[in-house]
Amino acid sequence: MNAGRADVAVMGGGVAGLAAALAAREAGASVVLCEKGRALGGTSNYIQGVFAAGSEMQKQQYIAYSCDQAFRNFVEYNHWRGNARLARNLIDRSADTITWCQAQGAEFTEVTINMPDAPRTYHALKGAGRALVKALAQGARERGVDIRVGSRVVDLLTGQDGAPYVVRAKVPGGCQDFECRAVVIASGGYANNRRWIKKYTGFDLGQNLMPVGNSGKMGDGIRLAWKMGAGAEGVGVLHLIRVAPWGREFPFMSSVEAACIQPVLWVDARGERFCDEGIAFCDTSTGNVNARLKCGYSWSVFDDGIKRHFVEKGLDRGMTQRFLPGHRLQDLDEVLKRLLASQSPGLVSADSVEGLAAKMQVDPDALSATIAQYNEACARGRDEMFAKNPLYLRPLHGPTYYAARARTVFLGTLGGIRVSPQLEAVDDFDTPIPGLFAAGNDVGGLHAESYSMWDTSGIASAFALGSGRIAGENAAAFAAAVNDAAAHAAAKEEG
Repeated sequence: MNAGRADVAVMGGGVAGLAAALAAREAGASVVLCEKGRALGGTSNYIQGVFAAGSEMQKQQYIAYSCDQAFRNFVEYNHWRGNARLARNLIDRSADTITWCQAQGAEFTEVTINMPDAPRTYHALKGAGRALVKALAQGARERGVDIRVGSRVVDLLTGQDGAPYVVRAKVPGGCQDFECRAVVIASGGYANNRRWIKKYTGFDLGQNLMPVGNSGKMGDGIRLAWKMGAGAEGVGVLHLIRVAPWGREFPFMSSVEAACIQPVLWVDARGERFCDEGIAFCDTSTGNVNARLKCGYSWSVFDDGIKRHFVEKGLDRGMTQRFLPGHRLQDLDEVLKRLLASQSPGLVSADSVEGLAAKMQVDPDALSATIAQYNEACARGRDEMFAKNPLYLRPLHGPTYYAARARTVFLGTLGGIRVSPQLEAVDDFDTPIPGLFAAGNDVGGLHAESYSMWDTSGIASAFALGSGRIAGENAAAFAAAVNDAAAHAAAKEEG
């Protein structure tokens, strides 16, 4: 069934797709947006903040972290293996993207950091991602964007006479075809595609790697772009983190989770240390080091003394804006008691190291030796094994010991479609696919190895917004050029 025409069709209703649709409409294009879910936003609803360099909020607080500094730090973090011009384009427009979001009705409460000594680039959102999604969706609708939820794009075809594309969407009762001049793919990656995760990362989804906040991300848009001749880039790069405890029985962002992601003692499935736990402040580092453990988990181990420190003196690292550094976990005893009563193997306690080892199913001799060695390092004030900051060397003496299983999880995939700095889909030799654009987690080339976090906190959300805007603007310009050419040809024929 032919459902009509639009200058630009957008696939995906997260902030990347919404930003693309709104930007294209602001540029004068008619726009239809297809979202396969029943609601907009997807993982974008969980955004906490947005990266920017040189924003008005930063200037007002004398935060002198320039786009040049951010760019250099970002590309060097990725060892220049990524698309440097794409990174430059994103970073240079990051401040304007904050202003643009504010113009749509989004509110930012402060410019802060979410790890020690990092540049203050993190623009915290009021109402988190849900408020941002609502603002963008409302702005798009008010400007006339045709937003269709429950509309899954299943195919992309070249139209007649080499002019428009045909976007085929599955809807209740059948399929609809939309003719359009340009397409923006922003379907959110492939985080739920078990076969692709295995093929491109080597992990077994749901076993030694867990997706967080993602549903229905099967790489639909990436597959369609590849079908149209787009190249692949960055497939296999993940936004990894380490979360403890993990499981359906544990509440998200509870005081127990906050306690268990601190720089306490971490051990692997053998009961041995494997890193400097001070990396707890950088989610990327914790995800990377945990991912090396192919079982998919490690353990966070602490005792009553450390627990008392979190209750009386507060946290070392924060967790979102809810648990800031120094926050005192006054309900920790109560929540621990309640969760331990569920007898989940993901959170255990015992009155001896040997008893704890038995519940963790690790070698008691290995765990005992690890704790003894760690306590010696705490007493000396020097960690000869991993050079951990003495500030976080806190011994374990009981009388009760606790352990939480920390899973290797990821917030999204970070690669797929090869693009130009203008977010055009390109082939392996950077030749553009006319009229095809991409944004957000469907795009490869920004993060070459790992999610860059320290210098550019919040860059995933900034990229979703910024790449969406750039893709939408350029898609509108392409559509306008095609329309002008068609009108000129028609006038010439009539004349």
